[in-house]
Amino acid sequence: MQFSISSESKKEAVYVTGMGAVSALGIGVEAQLEGLKKEQDAITIAELIPNQRKAAYAGEIKLSNSELAKLAGASDKLPRTTLLGLIAAKEAWKGQESPDQRTGLISASTVGGMDLSEHFYLEYKQSGAWDKVDTVKTHDIGTGADEIAKVLGIKGYLTSLSTACSSAANAIMLGARLIQSGALDRVLVGGMDALANFTLNGFSSLMIYSPEKVSPFDLNRKGVNLGEGAAFLVLESASACEQHQKRKLGQVCGWGNANDAYHQTASSPEGTGAQLAMNKALQVAGLGASEITYVNAHGTGTENNDLSESTALLKVFEGKVPPFSSTKAYTGHTLATCGALEAIYSLLMIQEKCLFPNLNFRKAISETKLEPITTTMKVDEVSYILSNSFGFGGNNSTIILGKA
Repeated sequence: MQFSISSESKKEAVYVTGMGAVSALGIGVEAQLEGLKKEQDAITIAELIPNQRKAAYAGEIKLSNSELAKLAGASDKLPRTTLLGLIAAKEAWKGQESPDQRTGLISASTVGGMDLSEHFYLEYKQSGAWDKVDTVKTHDIGTGADEIAKVLGIKGYLTSLSTACSSAANAIMLGARLIQSGALDRVLVGGMDALANFTLNGFSSLMIYSPEKVSPFDLNRKGVNLGEGAAFLVLESASACEQHQKRKLGQVCGWGNANDAYHQTASSPEGTGAQLAMNKALQVAGLGASEITYVNAHGTGTENNDLSESTALLKVFEGKVPPFSSTKAYTGHTLATCGALEAIYSLLMIQEKCLFPNLNFRKAISETKLEPITTTMKVDEVSYILSNSFGFGGNNSTIILGKA
């Protein structure tokens, strides 16, 4: 399929018509909603990662690869990341079998099939055996996308993204642009990542992995807890929704991406990239900052991220920051998945007319004095939610979601 994104094309509204998710909170979107309503985190000591160097708090899904394979209807020889992706993608795709639509798949990941690569490497070190070397072929992030496309029969546009923690948000942004430009009618977008020694040890080596349960935006925050999971959304044009009488779950109203290029892993203290991304998303949505009901913050719990994001929020909202929170204290930081998972959480808040709280918060950051909401907040209406996803290298992305 060959096409280009043209700014001259007729602008199509972009709706969400399907959602699927799996995280430490459970399997399926309903399990996510139930867990959020309970205001209880799913952060535990990780148990399923072989040869772990030390105990670590994480949002681990307490199912083996064989158990996940049964849920996915797939081979347990596939990487854990792919199995998680298949479960979420199948849930999102249910009822989407419309053959006459121009359809694409945009998938995001950071670790790909690294769990199998790690297993092979450790076994090779011990025995020198090469009999499982074929598993290394599943290492790249495209493996999961290829498998999902094959299982769901998606034969149009297919690509994979890896921009660290902003990956799934960028997948949503690219999918929305392809629809709005008229290049596609429907796109399955999202992300998937499994826990791996590489990421756990990597974040630990940066000295930003918390020895306690994560506490986003707290004065005494000590770092991140990682998590695993997958989340996918089906995006469709307004005309496709009308033609196929699709139920609209919400709307992708705006998006923005900016790179402040400040540091390989740290955000700029001034929150420059975050501010640019949020302002761009508001511009694309045609909204003023005062029209945002709630901010689903990136909120990783690291000293740098939370201060930088708080600073950017104060600038974008001119000191009048709407209710905000980070949901990462429920699931852990799911890396490439978080942008899509938190987009689903945002849509659930719009549908349920409630805002879910920031767990483990006690005292505000002294420099900004911002306090997230700490209990579930019922509201008359949730019009627009701004959701942030910021990645290493300063790759900052913001999505704005609204009612259908």
